[in-house]
Amino acid sequence: MDSLYGREAHPTVVAASKLPSPSNSPSPSNSLLGPGSGFALPEPASVMRVASGADTVIHVRRHGNLEGPRMVLCHGNGLAIDAYYPFWSLLLPEFDVIVFDLRNHGWNELGPLRDHSVLSFVRDHDAVMNGIARQWGAKPAIGLYHSISSFAPLLSGRLSFHYVGLVLFDPPITRRHRPTLEAFEQAVTKAVRRISNRTRRFASVEEYVEVLKYFPTYRQVVSGGHGLIARTTLRQSPNSNDYELKCPPAYEAQIAAYAGVLAVMVDFKQLDCQIKVIGADPTLPFAFLPAADFGDILTVDYDFLPGTTHFLQLEQPCACRDVVIEFLRQRNLV
Repeated sequence: MDSLYGREAHPTVVAASKLPSPSNSPSPSNSLLGPGSGFALPEPASVMRVASGADTVIHVRRHGNLEGPRMVLCHGNGLAIDAYYPFWSLLLPEFDVIVFDLRNHGWNELGPLRDHSVLSFVRDHDAVMNGIARQWGAKPAIGLYHSISSFAPLLSGRLSFHYVGLVLFDPPITRRHRPTLEAFEQAVTKAVRRISNRTRRFASVEEYVEVLKYFPTYRQVVSGGHGLIARTTLRQSPNSNDYELKCPPAYEAQIAAYAGVLAVMVDFKQLDCQIKVIGADPTLPFAFLPAADFGDILTVDYDFLPGTTHFLQLEQPCACRDVVIEFLRQRNLV
């Protein structure tokens, strides 16, 4: 059977210890995630390769309490889900935690720029969810998505089939009315320009760590967070001793440009799923896009975390965990 955006997944599963590591798809044991990173990511219990379309493979990893309630997590534009380990590590004792990277990010191979789009993310997402159920058994799932990855479940034609609940962290969604939309569109234009001018290569991982410390976007991340971001978003260049971003700036900018088009497409009132939105602090100057207020949408349970910016999971991971658990318990989802 075909899915809405393409072929269904045809996944294969192997033990993590036996998974060969492609040259640009490092496993957690890669030297970039060694002691110098400040964090020791656990080896997954298992790893699944999910085919999406003709030439894309998504590496899906399973961690935590395999008998617990299932959570599926993905990350924001230009990052990697392993960079969110300070947050999802807090879920491991209780939950069956499944993580995956967007195409052309993290563990996944770099493919053609022409295929790098939000609609491709949706197709990949549906393939991943089908593969999870087929290989690791079907059970109720809760989706935890940050930023641009929120569009993957929201635009899926099978949202209520895949999830009993959805928690979205600062999704890039706005209203059609002005001046809110105008401010959003202006911020998107500036973000695309800024990303396009970003350097892709660095002489060392440490050089990129120092660069990250100067980015307003990452000023508030937890201790060791800059090193973790650098080590999960860089790979060694194939033809030199330099390091390069796994998701090149041109790819990241192309997705950021999509945000301005898709931001008004989501109608929460039409979605058949329990949804929680956790936003950045709308009273702070935004570091990425203006923080949206969903407080008047009755179908959405909305909160914002005071003092946080767009990368709230990397800034206040414990508070994010607490809000998630409270929502799930209130809705009898765990």
